[in-house]
Amino acid sequence: MITKLSVLTALTFVVATGSACFYASVSYAQSSVSTNATQSDNDIADQFFSLLVSADPIQINKTLKNIEQDWSIEHMPMAIETLGFAQSEYVRSRLFKLIDQNSPKKAFKDNNARYQWLWNQDIPTIKGYANFKAQLYSHIDQRFETYFKGRQELASIRLDEIRWGGVIQDGIPPLRNPDMIGAEQADYLGDNNIVFGIEINGDARAYPKRILAWHEMFTDTIGGVDIAGVYCTLCGAVIPYRTEHKGTKYQLGTSGFLYRSNKLMYDQATQSLWSTSRGTPVLGPLVDKGIELEFESVVTTTWKEWRKRHPNTTVLSLNTGHVRNYDEGNAYKDYFNNDRLMFNTPFNDKRLKNKREVLALRFPAAPNQQLAIDTKFLQKNPVYRDRVGQQQFTVLTDKTGANRVYDTLDIKLKTYDGNFTVIDQAGIQWTLTESWLENADGHRLERLPYHRAFWFGWRAAFPQTKLVK
Repeated sequence: MITKLSVLTALTFVVATGSACFYASVSYAQSSVSTNATQSDNDIADQFFSLLVSADPIQINKTLKNIEQDWSIEHMPMAIETLGFAQSEYVRSRLFKLIDQNSPKKAFKDNNARYQWLWNQDIPTIKGYANFKAQLYSHIDQRFETYFKGRQELASIRLDEIRWGGVIQDGIPPLRNPDMIGAEQADYLGDNNIVFGIEINGDARAYPKRILAWHEMFTDTIGGVDIAGVYCTLCGAVIPYRTEHKGTKYQLGTSGFLYRSNKLMYDQATQSLWSTSRGTPVLGPLVDKGIELEFESVVTTTWKEWRKRHPNTTVLSLNTGHVRNYDEGNAYKDYFNNDRLMFNTPFNDKRLKNKREVLALRFPAAPNQQLAIDTKFLQKNPVYRDRVGQQQFTVLTDKTGANRVYDTLDIKLKTYDGNFTVIDQAGIQWTLTESWLENADGHRLERLPYHRAFWFGWRAAFPQTKLVK
């Protein structure tokens, strides 16, 4: 999410989403929050919130004294979050001092550093914290209130790790059932343009990075299957989820919030927040209901290579209904061209650079194990065999660096021509397709789900992941 934040005298948020800005005038008024929390919990939450809205210096000073006198380490998340929005230099200086006095690490360089310290502490969450977030963020977008209000006990992740990404709900507009055109009509695409290729039931579609980066999500029907393709630009992952689970179809969108720099989705029916990396609800009434969306494979490759393999592919039209600069490399240019993070995570893992792309693997056969493989390692090892739990697999990497993963059982593949032909150790030839490898006898080795991600984003979502590099 690309964010530029300034607050005018009327506390008007100006949020830049690419080339266009929306203006959400925020009229803050003290509001009561219905909750089962104790009155003291509500009081402290209201006191922090009042620091953002009060213009009375006497009242501000009184509130700060009350917060300091009644301080508990449980108040730290609200103190740091309030500091991130406070416009008064006086309030900010007092909060700086309060936070530094109550944490072992002095002189944090910025709020990201404060958050990282906080997320590595085992601090109980004050009962009024979810309603504090509901009260705060409802003044940016009223729909945000539902995400948090009364849902403190309906969370599977830490609430203080849910951060606002700078946009309202669907402020980065998803492409819903977008216009698709034939390959021969896509004269706007260059051969080396990056596309995310998906094939389901023989239906091949290409979603160019230069378009999808501006929208971060699409909903489409591919090969008769309803799909929500989620692009977390910050964590570098495109994941196509099947939106139907046990007979229920979920209408997903962009929530406006992040968890560990990973995009959080929401569903329209319950306004629950969903993990992009896992396809599961993490906050709201759908938590702990056994819901986990099935995901499909996606190939990150060049337009030339995808078109060669799939001459009948369709591809996104520039006719998206939105005005954006869809030139190659325009969206997120600065972010993609350096290794700095816009939103940090609890971890600093230097085994790879933050934004080095890894092949991200998690399989139903090994639900508690994950594996990241450095894509540069795979380019040097175009036939790579490994296992995760009981799941054996082989990664085939073509000459453009695109990866495909297959369930090869006990069959050991030996060579790959980078095109369509694979030879195993017994000298048997296999033909590569997006769905399987097939030999002359019609025996098939099925494709396994996979996608790419930035190393830091995958590590943040799956802290116990193994790494091959």
